[in-house]
Amino acid sequence: MNLVSELNKSIKEKEKRRTRHAFPLKDSTFRNKDLIEGIKVILTKDLTMSKITKKFEKIFSRKLKTQYSLMVNSGSSANLLAFQCLINPYRKKRLQKGDEVLIPSICWSTSLWPIIQSGLKPVFVDVDKENFNINLKDLEKKISKKTKVLMLVHVLGNSANMETIMKIVKKNKIILIEDTCESIGAKYKNKFLGTYGDFSTFSFYFSHQVSSIEGGMICCKNKEDENILKSLRSHGWAKDLSNQKKIEKKFKTVSKKFLFINSGFNFRPTDIQAAIGLSQFKSLENFIKIRKINREKIIKKLISDKRWNNQVTFIKRSYNVKPSWFGLTMLLNKKLKKYKGKILERMDKFGIENRPIISGNFLRQPALRKYRLKQKSRDFPNANLIHELGLFVGIKNKILTQSEINKFSNIFFKSFNFFNLKKLKGTM
Repeated sequence: MNLVSELNKSIKEKEKRRTRHAFPLKDSTFRNKDLIEGIKVILTKDLTMSKITKKFEKIFSRKLKTQYSLMVNSGSSANLLAFQCLINPYRKKRLQKGDEVLIPSICWSTSLWPIIQSGLKPVFVDVDKENFNINLKDLEKKISKKTKVLMLVHVLGNSANMETIMKIVKKNKIILIEDTCESIGAKYKNKFLGTYGDFSTFSFYFSHQVSSIEGGMICCKNKEDENILKSLRSHGWAKDLSNQKKIEKKFKTVSKKFLFINSGFNFRPTDIQAAIGLSQFKSLENFIKIRKINREKIIKKLISDKRWNNQVTFIKRSYNVKPSWFGLTMLLNKKLKKYKGKILERMDKFGIENRPIISGNFLRQPALRKYRLKQKSRDFPNANLIHELGLFVGIKNKILTQSEINKFSNIFFKSFNFFNLKKLKGTM
């Protein structure tokens, strides 16, 4: 048995042990060719940020048409680097402590924490109940003289109206960071999400559209920010900066090999991650197509079934958006609110793993209690609606068979059959 076969066998065995679900939120999407690329790196001496990492960065920039792309060890690290760059003393226009950052109330924890960790003040904005992305009316209301940044989270492969957002940020001279960790490959008016902002971040986590197991990418639009990000990514090193030689001449008494000019982290990826990620990235469009097909097949099967009773509402793509669906996103019918726990418990028990919409309304998370924010969760009605009724399930990177679609459908309806209700109407 060859090495690839052994790896495949090991992955399958671990998957069986990891989950009992027929439809897990995440499962291995790695193909033999992805694993082979990782093995090739292991067999070399160059394991960290060598040629393959730089190659991935170049191909990523070329594909998405971003100016500068830097691979990091996670999407979370990418978010932190963006804010650390904005407050860095090397940046000509740096943010000051207490500057405000707008962020949607439906977000992931590491979209939020870098704001606080960087000494900035988060200001939450409600979301749109139709697409779960930031609410544009509430966004404009929340802008103040202290507003310096919009941390825009593209939720689960979808997006808000980018044309309107760009008008808002330009009018108010706001820095735009696009958290595209869940939405790689999605487009607004045929332009990739993650190419509008001053910074953009991406994740290659295990369950995402493209995976390097762990890993991420941060993109920016000018050489000054790229140099700061490079240095921050790798211990504060002067290594690989565009002005490296100039810095070395200025500090001749310090070794060129270990010349530190900035604060820093170790957010470097391995070449193993880069090799696997690059192999997967080349199939991004196909993965997006597969997820779209699976999603449409499941929805079609459910709503055509005689057992369909408007149990849920499926979230539709935003206008002018070509989504890169992260999962199958839905809202329970509001009449089922009191049954939610039981429904999700049964769904999980019978084989469809499920979870809330990201972290729900983040203002309801206990972690925020220590930070004494003036905003209250009750003031975000749409985020609360999604918190209380929202869920999503995985849709995989491989085409589901009709047998699998039927099985999904049966589990779905079985999860609801412990009560009797008259004909249900719309969710919202």
